[in-house]
Amino acid sequence: MDFNLTLIGQTIAMIVFVWFCMKYIWPPITGAIEARQREIADGLAAAERGQSDLTAAKSEAQQIIAAAREQARGIVDQANTRASGIVDAAKSAGEAEKQRQLEGAKAEIGVEMNRAKDELRGQVAAVAMAGAERILAREINADTHRELLNQLAAEL
Repeated sequence: MDFNLTLIGQTIAMIVFVWFCMKYIWPPITGAIEARQREIADGLAAAERGQSDLTAAKSEAQQIIAAAREQARGIVDQANTRASGIVDAAKSAGEAEKQRQLEGAKAEIGVEMNRAKDELRGQVAAVAMAGAERILAREINADTHRELLNQLAAEL
């Protein structure tokens, strides 16, 4: 191999070409590669964050569902308790109304009995008076006998 001017020219051309590539071509290419690497790394990090956020959201959703179920159970229990209270109150009110009507009926029966007794006393007194008048029609003092019959009727 012969060392000549062509070899030196080719070497200088190669050095200029490498320098030109390193100065003007290589930095944009490495910048683009680094930017792409950052985008990929950011995308992977975002995917991992998204996965952890999804797991956290699922956990939170399950907690919210459990809390809602517990609240629903509480509302159902409260409604059952209130319904029982309303039924008990209605039973108590019904029982009180029954007692009131029963006492009213007893009082009405008592009033009717007293009225019937008074009416019966009056009829007995009238029958007794009529009988006494027939028996004592011949007697002179009818007012005294009438007074005695009224006392007898009052005692009945």
